[in-house]
Amino acid sequence: MGSWVLTSGDGMKILEGPAHLLPTWATLAAVFLVLHVPMLAEPFSLQALVTPSTVILRDGQPVRFAMHGFIEFQSLAELFPYIDSQTVRWKGSADLGDAASRNIARDLLHRGIESRVISMADERPLETLITHTSEELQKALARVKEPMPPGYADAFLAVQDKWKHSLNCWSAAPSIPARVLSNWYPIEEGIQLYGATYDPTEHFWQAVKYHPDVTVGDVRKLLEALEHRDWSPWLARLDEDPKVYLPNAYAVEFLRHNLARERLRWFSEELTRQGVRDSDHARAIQQRGAVPFRFTAYEEKVLWGDPADLFQLVFVFSPSDDPVRKTLEAEHFDGIYLGTRKMGFISEDFRSLMLEIWKAKYLQMPRFREVIRSIPTEIRLSHFLNDGDSPDIPIPIYVGYLNQIREMARTAKK
Repeated sequence: MGSWVLTSGDGMKILEGPAHLLPTWATLAAVFLVLHVPMLAEPFSLQALVTPSTVILRDGQPVRFAMHGFIEFQSLAELFPYIDSQTVRWKGSADLGDAASRNIARDLLHRGIESRVISMADERPLETLITHTSEELQKALARVKEPMPPGYADAFLAVQDKWKHSLNCWSAAPSIPARVLSNWYPIEEGIQLYGATYDPTEHFWQAVKYHPDVTVGDVRKLLEALEHRDWSPWLARLDEDPKVYLPNAYAVEFLRHNLARERLRWFSEELTRQGVRDSDHARAIQQRGAVPFRFTAYEEKVLWGDPADLFQLVFVFSPSDDPVRKTLEAEHFDGIYLGTRKMGFISEDFRSLMLEIWKAKYLQMPRFREVIRSIPTEIRLSHFLNDGDSPDIPIPIYVGYLNQIREMARTAKK
């Protein structure tokens, strides 16, 4: 009569039986759950989350979180000395008194706790925080016996209150609507923006940072030129001035990370690995060609967006007499060029372009309009990625636009 066998991906036999007793979908679903339960991470307690010394492990590895996107920690206890160092970093500066130092400490503590909770690698911290009441959180905080800085409990409570009423819109969100609202979300039919077709909106946002005339060969030459310069004095100038560093902390840390020689060399190596030609125009090859999705959204952000941001930021933060400005200007990294318009990289004009491209996605494409308008208005649309606050469009502005476009979609005619 024959028989059936259910095997795992590695060929291991899981179930077998006679042909007349084929398993139902319910049985197969139950088997799937049993097989995957051991792979799920262990539950995470509220008490462990609020204890400063806790190091969260996943698959045996610490789950890190970051300040300004690049300064990483394994526990909140590790964060506290960093906060202390920042409050005395510019001690004696006429622009930074005791009140300003306290504000810096308060802001960094809140950002650090939020980065610990809103993890890009592990959903358990957020799940634990929002599935307990504020009273339970206060009791857990009261039981902590380890040293805590002033405002620690208040910061945890504020983060809990925010994320009980917010939806984090990013490409790996567990909520499908939140995932769809990400710029990384792939658009099967493509999206028409300023005379060209792009895979997701992320591809346009990164591609537009390159002037239409800039080639891959031009990008390689600029990377090589940056690689042969010692950037330590240049970065020290940004570090030493609180009026520059404090409002631009993410940008400065981004520059420090990406101006490292090994990082600059990595960009060039990745261009080679992608098989692009020096004669290719950087903006054009990021547009949809004969084969869609040539580059993933991640590759768009890291391989294309990061070098463009690097060139633009070096231009912005260099003194007017620095020769690197002329080098970058020659390749049009002195702003954003779109048709007859030229916009400053750090400018309201460029940032407002995000709202314009979202109008195409959420107002002109019915399926995306339906998603964003279906999210109740009492839920605030938000965006938090490891405390990374991109200089091209800071998170508060991004979030403001996201909620604004939802209102537009809700009032738009179907």
